[in-house]
Amino acid sequence: MMAAPLALSLGDPAGVGPEIVVKAWRALRRGGPAFVVVGDARSLSAAWGGEDPPIQIVADMARGAAVFEAALPILNRPLPAAVAGAASAATAGSIIGWIETAATLALAGEASGLVTAPIAKAPLYAAGFTFPGHTEFLGDLAPAPTGAIARGPVMMLAASDLRVSLVTIHEPLARVPGLLTRAVIVNAGLVTARALADDFGIQHPRLAVTGLNPHAGENGALGDEEIAIIAPAVRALRDHGVEASGPHPADSLFHAEARTTYDAALCMYHDQALIPVKMLDFWGGVNVTLGLPIVRTSPDHGVGFDIAGRGVARPDSLIAAIRMAAGIAA
Repeated sequence: MMAAPLALSLGDPAGVGPEIVVKAWRALRRGGPAFVVVGDARSLSAAWGGEDPPIQIVADMARGAAVFEAALPILNRPLPAAVAGAASAATAGSIIGWIETAATLALAGEASGLVTAPIAKAPLYAAGFTFPGHTEFLGDLAPAPTGAIARGPVMMLAASDLRVSLVTIHEPLARVPGLLTRAVIVNAGLVTARALADDFGIQHPRLAVTGLNPHAGENGALGDEEIAIIAPAVRALRDHGVEASGPHPADSLFHAEARTTYDAALCMYHDQALIPVKMLDFWGGVNVTLGLPIVRTSPDHGVGFDIAGRGVARPDSLIAAIRMAAGIAA
């Protein structure tokens, strides 16, 4: 039986989403993995670059999988014309609807997983969107099963031989210390360890937990979060059977030799995790949402309004996200 295709939400049509989707299809059409776009066919056609685009509007995922080699399949959900590079709250409702539709297909098993092209947060907020980003929105759409010991969503970024998970995600840096508790760190660590085993095939995953402060607090001289919160969380993870170490100074955790000592790093805040990933492989990083009942990945970059419509956007990260989603779902 043919594997169900991935559902790919188009993202903000005024950004690079349509262009990188077209380029990803060109790269993957003959070998797969197959995907079906959920979005606006006109926006996808506009990204084709003047050629007669082999885009096929399909009624369902099965038909999309059947035509994938010959045409880029799309479940067409039209919206008002988008202008490349111009963010607009007028398209926000449609963009949110595309994500909901694609996630619903994955939850129903009609899609093997979900891949999301980039969205711009500001126009969505202007239209009343209340979630910080994709990750939190999907956690609301597809919550963890009742009774789960640890619950997602947890954001993981993966590039080359580095995986990093985040304890806090899209939060202003000033708020991060107040959001760190033993419970949230343990939850993120447990979700990460389970995903490493279930999704990445690592039987005995090793977690390296970062500190929050410079030098991991230097025994309290530069902050006490490591002593009061993070170290007890590491001990609790060990009590749960997770091979966890730390808190480690973040500035010495990501060089090549250090990366051989763990399977994922658990980071306290957004940039602490994303900077090393993007330094290591800026074009090939993948965002994976852990702890959901569905597979979800996305490229590790934003909407790129500044280069939208110019034909220069690189699809590497989206291609990597598609391949990773298919690999996890297999």
